Amino acid sequence: MVYAVALLGNLLLASAALAAPSSRLAARLERRRDGRQSQPINRLEPGVSKAGEVSNVQYSSNWAGAVFDNKSTGTFKSVTGTFVVPTPKAASGSSSGSASAWVGIDGDTCGNAILQTGVDFTVTNGKVSYDAWYEWYPDYAYDFSGITISAGDSITTTVTATSTKAGTAVITNNTTGKTVTKSLTSTYALCEENAEWIVEDYEEGSSLVTLANFGTVEFTGASAGLVAGGTLGPSTADTIDIEQNSKVLTSVTLGSSTVTVKYTGS
Repeated sequence: MVYAVALLGNLLLASAALAAPSSRLAARLERRRDGRQSQPINRLEPGVSKAGEVSNVQYSSNWAGAVFDNKSTGTFKSVTGTFVVPTPKAASGSSSGSASAWVGIDGDTCGNAILQTGVDFTVTNGKVSYDAWYEWYPDYAYDFSGITISAGDSITTTVTATSTKAGTAVITNNTTGKTVTKSLTSTYALCEENAEWIVEDYEEGSSLVTLANFGTVEFTGASAGLVAGGTLGPSTADTIDIEQNSKVLTSVTLGSSTVTVKYTGS
């Protein structure tokens, strides 16, 4: 009888362990349930930050990186960039935070649609997790399955518009050799006039998440494919920094094929 009770108890414990999702999966499901979503850029006054700086740098509450915003409709058909996955830390005064590195088409001067793909990096009470995702805004973001992301991995992100209402999102983990691809369609047409390499303070529900201290994210091999043929590097794109509560939280530098985004908050 004692043996039977013990056996039953062990079976119940095993069943509970199998049924309980991991903390990372639970957090991911909660984010998706709450509506994790990128947003078009929310620009502040051009050239003048609320922190008092006057420069050629543009400021936004949610995007940091490089954006082409002066091209005509039908210019861009693809964007690609490679970065090393950072280890995020909670910003001063917070126990959690998140940020997302991605590449995309549109979302600035054309705000009705964005084709994008990237990686979220999140820290919650010292525990770090990563999610690879794709999105055709205004729909929500969706996780890729079949790929794992770890700190220090080299990740290549690419989006390609095959038409204004169809395209692909591709993420390759160069460290593990795994590639995932998603074909997307939308009733919301791209303008194909913006190309960007971004670290974003994205939105859950109706508010921005707490921005994590992501250290430095450097996109290398950054280029945008042109509908007319050829490619364009980011060196002549607009530089965008995140500013929140009158404090600039990032510093961005551009090269011929690089976009470097550094967290400068406390």
